[in-house]
Amino acid sequence: MSQLPATTAHLRILRQSFSEQFLNGEVSAGGFEWQFTWQFDRGELNVQPSLGKALIEDALLRFLLKADYHLEPGGDYIFTVRSKF
Repeated sequence: MSQLPATTAHLRILRQSFSEQFLNGEVSAGGFEWQFTWQFDRGELNVQPSLGKALIEDALLRFLLKADYHLEPGGDYIFTVRSKF
């Protein structure tokens, strides 16, 4: 049986505000780098730049929803994207 494609994503939380209900950070995977803002009160994720955004957006949102209360500014995290890029 062949293995599923996978890419490791590296995430760093830069800023977090519970009063304003957002999280800022950067994520990189497969040679791409993005900055993101997650408005967790509304469940809105903004990823920039748009180049390669479709590769990471869904996996990043799933990771943020799953790990949100464990994330801290300055923290480095990894997660797996189920595709190769």
